[in-house]
Amino acid sequence: MNDKAEKGAMQVDVQLVRDLAALLDDTNLTEIEVEDGDRKIRVARKAGGGHAAPAYMPAPVAAAPVSAAAAPVAVEASAPAPSVNAVRSPIVGTAYLSAEPGAAPFAAVGSSVKAGDTVIIVEAMKVMNAITAPTAGTVKAVLVDNGQPVEYDQPLIVIE
Repeated sequence: MNDKAEKGAMQVDVQLVRDLAALLDDTNLTEIEVEDGDRKIRVARKAGGGHAAPAYMPAPVAAAPVSAAAAPVAVEASAPAPSVNAVRSPIVGTAYLSAEPGAAPFAAVGSSVKAGDTVIIVEAMKVMNAITAPTAGTVKAVLVDNGQPVEYDQPLIVIE
């Protein structure tokens, strides 16, 4: 045994790290952290499979509602019932239509997207999760507002 191990250095449980990485893949999360006593392990990956990870944003302040000028994305008020082409939220959280306040939205009605493009971010437990387009197509409807709380399996955007 080397001197470092004898002095109480943290022993990394490689199988635990592999299990956490597999959990990231299974749940489409970008980051997971576990803590056991003095030991803390954090596993993270870039969002979108190689695309740059979105910038972290502070949660919106309830007293400062987002104005129409800050979120120029058209949300169809009379949107048809979500089709099979609706991209749904994989988690409960807060939806963001752009990487940061004042930035252009990831996808707007009428814009073209490619498979794997980030279309919305859902923040859950201070982790920004990029929601990507499953297929290439044209955005037909954006079903949520910027900063809106979303539920698991809630339709977010329609791509046809």
